[in-house]
Amino acid sequence: MDRARIEPFGDSALLITFGNQIDAAVSRRVRDATHALEQLRTSHPDIGAPVAAYAAVLLPFNPLAVGQDEAVGLTIDALEGAVVADPVRETPIIEMPTRYSGVDGPDLREVADAHGITVPQAIECHTNALYVVAFIGFMPGFPYMIGGPPELDHPRRATPRTRVPAGSVAIAGLQGTVYPFATPGGWNLIGRTDHHMWDTRRNPPALLAPGSRVRFTPAEG
Repeated sequence: MDRARIEPFGDSALLITFGNQIDAAVSRRVRDATHALEQLRTSHPDIGAPVAAYAAVLLPFNPLAVGQDEAVGLTIDALEGAVVADPVRETPIIEMPTRYSGVDGPDLREVADAHGITVPQAIECHTNALYVVAFIGFMPGFPYMIGGPPELDHPRRATPRTRVPAGSVAIAGLQGTVYPFATPGGWNLIGRTDHHMWDTRRNPPALLAPGSRVRFTPAEG
């Protein structure tokens, strides 16, 4: 793996940066690095759980047991073995049946109109896209997905909603997501699925994980 930028983040964490934009190749490097740093914890319990974002990983550590220089050295060693530790594998595509009706997708017509296409064409663009989960954040089970179609590249809403229903399928720019719980949110709601993104009765509870591939399909009925 090419060298990443490693810098202190306070006195008890490192910030490992691979780029400065949302990019599929960078996201792949972040996932590889996260996997390698999770493996590092098994032999170094004073290294904390890595926290991934689109282009960077935050790695906490116990400064009373691990010096900053040592943490940097351990990180470099782990990253150099990342490709070997986590070879690229194609994961099964998870289909996400989605209702694109007016009630379930209140922003769909606005998005379609903004791009000069019809609602059926917007739905076709969305269902033809293959999304990949970059990381999980914001709340348990909330997937930040990349791979949205350029035809639906639409910015977040200027004013967030105070309540977005659970299961809402949403887009923002070229990103996609599904809201696990009812919560405030500013993404554009274009549909809704009955899939439960977070269920504590499952192991693991999150339906999706970094690297999961997702295709949205029109729900029957």
